[in-house]
Amino acid sequence: MESLLILVPAFNEAAAIGRVVQEIHDTAPGVPVVVVDDCSKDATARIAREAGARVLRLPFHLGLGGAVQAGYRLAYELGFQFVIRVDGDGQHDPAYIAKVYEALRTSGCEMVIGSRFEDGALNHSSFLRGLGIRFFRLVLRPILGKPVHDPTSGFVGVNRAALQVFSTSFPLEYPEIETLVVLQRKRFRFVEIPCRMRERMGGRSSITAVKSLYYIFHVLMGVFVNVLKYEGRRKRK
Repeated sequence: MESLLILVPAFNEAAAIGRVVQEIHDTAPGVPVVVVDDCSKDATARIAREAGARVLRLPFHLGLGGAVQAGYRLAYELGFQFVIRVDGDGQHDPAYIAKVYEALRTSGCEMVIGSRFEDGALNHSSFLRGLGIRFFRLVLRPILGKPVHDPTSGFVGVNRAALQVFSTSFPLEYPEIETLVVLQRKRFRFVEIPCRMRERMGGRSSITAVKSLYYIFHVLMGVFVNVLKYEGRRKRK
């Protein structure tokens, strides 16, 4: 897996990060792993380092999008051709890294999404999350010009062209859906491949019921702004 970097954004994931890094090393030996510690208050950075990862510690809490962009910028400046993001809570199975990487190299697409719903089913998700995913599927379908089955998946691989864009411009909160619209603006392509997701290895999600409502509103605004930018540039041309 030459010129591949595994990026693991993490915030207070001390209960899971050690096993996540070890699993990545077991399934992708020799591939560098960078954990972006988003100013955690627990031992995330120390445990990740002890497990064999290199750690980029952020001086302030930036949120998921800011942590991912920091990792993308580092990878771009270091000259990596491909980056695969694996979340630090253990829900993404590193056994699928090789499949994501193969799709990145052979599909010609700028982004590969590891999808738990590639078959269209939503039986791998909670009821509320399933409703949200159905909603965003409907919103994104006319924008992207093709269906996306798992628009909220964070198990994502990008090539250097996408890496160049995301290293300078990236949604700072809940970035998964907005990045698809950014790809559309750049006329980049994406493909989904089926992947198995797991329960969290430890800790708890930071997204509560109240935050879920904010998430929907925030993402819709981000999508709307990106569409307006795209239409404005298209008309000027």
